[in-house]
Amino acid sequence: MTTVAIREQLHRQIDQLPDDVVEQVADFTLFVMARRRLVPDYADWDDAQWRDFALGQLYREDDEVEYSLAEWLQK
Repeated sequence: MTTVAIREQLHRQIDQLPDDVVEQVADFTLFVMARRRLVPDYADWDDAQWRDFALGQLYREDDEVEYSLAEWLQK
């Protein structure tokens, strides 16, 4: 299996995990990076980069809408 295929498989699997397990995966990733003395890409981000990241997560196209505005207004 290629590295790209492994990455894609990990992305799919992580998307299906409960939040507490995702946190454990993130902790393990940071542990491995620290052990190899790798600096996270976001360690030196400024406020604008964090804002762009947050907005990008908010408006990801792969998220499914669970209800419409009309349905919400009917409640």
